[in-house]
Amino acid sequence: MGRFKTLDEILGVVILPLQSVPSVVWLPLALLWFSMGESAMIFVVVIGGLWNMIMSTTAGIKGVDPVLIQCGRNLGFGGGKIFTKVILPASIPSMITGMRLAWAFCWRALMAAEIIGTGQGLGQVLMWGRDMGNMSTVMAVMFIIAATGMISDGFVFKRLENRIYKQWGLL
Repeated sequence: MGRFKTLDEILGVVILPLQSVPSVVWLPLALLWFSMGESAMIFVVVIGGLWNMIMSTTAGIKGVDPVLIQCGRNLGFGGGKIFTKVILPASIPSMITGMRLAWAFCWRALMAAEIIGTGQGLGQVLMWGRDMGNMSTVMAVMFIIAATGMISDGFVFKRLENRIYKQWGLL
């Protein structure tokens, strides 16, 4: 989509509205397709982050400096090599940011899928606490969910993003 305007115009019209659909809205469809189980939850989680990754990757590819592409051509790179040796590496900072955003959306989608659908994770414990009127359990699970998201983002994605940005001279 980032390289071919026609493909971007065709798929962009579909992907942009799909990005606006909250991932939990996909759960009834996932339950119909995959029935109750982990497959439905995996589908919802993947859908939760997919659109952000597509949009970030597309923006990263579109944002590659034309001078880099020309340099690649001057080095004798053709279509496929230009993409793999110049465009794809130059779009990595945007892709890393997309991964970071996708992780947050996927984490939220997982919690929503567990609350509404199936699973025996934090979402179900949260619902159990609510059903029992146990506010301390609800608050503890909310804290665990927030801490897990913050730790994962800080120790994995933020570090990876900073390392990539430093390599590209963006920090």
